[in-house]
Amino acid sequence: MSSHIEQQTFDPWQAIVDHQQQSALANQFGATASFIGSMRDFNDNTDVSHMVLEHYPAMTQRYLIQLEQQAKQRWNLLDTLIIHRVGDISPAEPIVLIACWSAHRRAALDACSWLIEELKHNAPFWKKETREDGERWVENNTDGL
Repeated sequence: MSSHIEQQTFDPWQAIVDHQQQSALANQFGATASFIGSMRDFNDNTDVSHMVLEHYPAMTQRYLIQLEQQAKQRWNLLDTLIIHRVGDISPAEPIVLIACWSAHRRAALDACSWLIEELKHNAPFWKKETREDGERWVENNTDGL
């Protein structure tokens, strides 16, 4: 299990490859499920040119570790990886990566889906958007449907 909070942009596909090469996964996994979330250039039918994600480092890191532990208790996972951006973010840049490895697809897919929903709705991040009409703090996340 591994979770990281990043200040700089990252390549999610390279992060998955690097994690697989550096972990003890070897040839044990038959499934890798991943989710990559990127910044949109719109929200609520308004253009968004920039975003700032704020957090409390110790609280956020503790939350990510607990999330990974809960996922591993619920599903038969070999490993997980969560990377989440903070700070200044521009449209199209990746914000979050979730990857799950398991022997079979169902555990990896279900855990990955659960992790992003939990993260999106409960993680201690605060989002401020820069829009045509000024800056605003985002109060509610989209439902993801």
